[in-house]
Amino acid sequence: MEAIFKGIFDGQLAQTIGVEDFLLCLGVSLALGFILAGAYIWKNSPSKSFLVTLALLPAVVCVVIMMVNGNIGAGVAVAGAFSLVRFRSAPGSAKEIVTIFLAMGAGLIAGMGYLGFAVLFTVIMCIVFVLYNSLASVKPKCASAEKVIKITIPEDLDYSGAFDDIFAEFTSTSELIQVKTTNMGSMFRLTYLVKLKESALEKQMIDRIRERNGNLEIMVSKQETHMVEL
Repeated sequence: MEAIFKGIFDGQLAQTIGVEDFLLCLGVSLALGFILAGAYIWKNSPSKSFLVTLALLPAVVCVVIMMVNGNIGAGVAVAGAFSLVRFRSAPGSAKEIVTIFLAMGAGLIAGMGYLGFAVLFTVIMCIVFVLYNSLASVKPKCASAEKVIKITIPEDLDYSGAFDDIFAEFTSTSELIQVKTTNMGSMFRLTYLVKLKESALEKQMIDRIRERNGNLEIMVSKQETHMVEL
C-alpha cells in the first residue's frame, strides 16, 4: 500500500528524469484533468474553452514542476509567470476559480512524482465538489413564492401604504425596498419584495393592483437569493 503513495522521484531530485517517468506523470495528469472536467460539468454548463483548460491544466503544471526539478530560481520564475496569467485572464466565478486551483494542485502533486496522492486528492475533491454542487442546486420550496414586484403609479397617488391591504391578503411578508421616479417625474415606480401565501394567487393579486394603480405597468419577477459571485 505504501508503495502506491511513494514518490517516483524520491532519491532522484535534481537528476535527469527518465522518459518512462515523464510519460507516466504526464498520462496520470491528463487522466486527472479529464476527471476534474467530468466532475465540473455535473449540473453546470461551462464553455468548451474552460473545459479544455481544466482538462489540460494539470498536465501543464505537472510538466513545469518536473522541469523545475529542485531549481529554486526556476521555481520562482514559474510562480511569477503563473501570477501574470491570472491578471491577463477574464474574471470568473468563485466556483471556476476554485476548480482552477484544484487542477493546479493535482498537477503540482503529480509533477512532484506522488501519483498516488495526486489520484487520491483528485478523487476526494471531485466527490466533495459534486456533492456540494448537488446540494446547492436543490432549491427550497418556498423560493418559488418569493417575488419582486415593480409597480408604476401616477404621481398623485400616495404610495405610503397604498397596497398594504392587498399584500396583507395575498402575501405573508411584503417590504417596499425602492421608490423611483419615472416618465420625466410624472410617475413613481415602487419595488416590493414579497412572499406569496400561494403561488396560484399571483394573477388575482396582480388584477387587484391594476385596479389600484390605474392599469399602469406591473412587473413580477423571481427574487434573486444568491449573492454576487466573486
